[in-house]
Order: sequence, then structure tokens, then C-alpha cells
Amino acid sequence: MGLLIAQMRLAQINSYRSDLEYQIQLISTTKMDLSSQINEIVGLGSDMDPDSPEMKALEKKKERLYQAEKALDQKLQRYQSQLEMLEAEEQSVKEMRSKAIQRMFAA
Repeated sequence: MGLLIAQMRLAQINSYRSDLEYQIQLISTTKMDLSSQINEIVGLGSDMDPDSPEMKALEKKKERLYQAEKALDQKLQRYQSQLEMLEAEEQSVKEMRSKAIQRMFAA
């Protein structure tokens, strides 16, 4: 891989890393919001009769929030895996760039 191509690929990697880190941050923020909503529902439900229709509605809402949180966890894990692969690729490209520089000055 030539020096110019390596530099271009590193720029792409940095851009993609920024996108992934932004998505991870958004997911983390959304998960905190979901946790807050779940805690609020648990607090509301502590004073209610477990068999009341209101309590059953709260339980359904809480379950939907748990499902949303689980989906976010899966997405977060996927993004983190992509970030790890990207970091490995970055190291590889940096090594190739170093070798290209060495070849350039060895001639």
C-alpha cells in the first residue's frame, strides 16, 4: 500500500471512528433516559395494588422499555465490535504506512 493510499485510508478510518463513537454516545444517553423512565415506573408502582389495571398498564410499559433497552444493548455491542475491528485495521494501515516510508527513504 502506498503512502498516499495509507493516509487516505487513515482519514476514512478516523471519520468512521468518529461516527461510531457518536452513535455509541447517543445510545448511552438513550439508555440512561430509559433507565430513568423504568425507575420512575417502579417508583409509581410501589404504591399500587398489583392487580389494578393501572399497575398492569405500568408493567406493560416497563416491559416495553426493557425490550427497548435490550435492543439498544445489542446495537451498542455491535458498534463496539465495529470500533474494535476499526482499531485493528488502523494499526495495520499504520504499519503499512511506516513500511512505505522506510522503502521511500531506503532507495
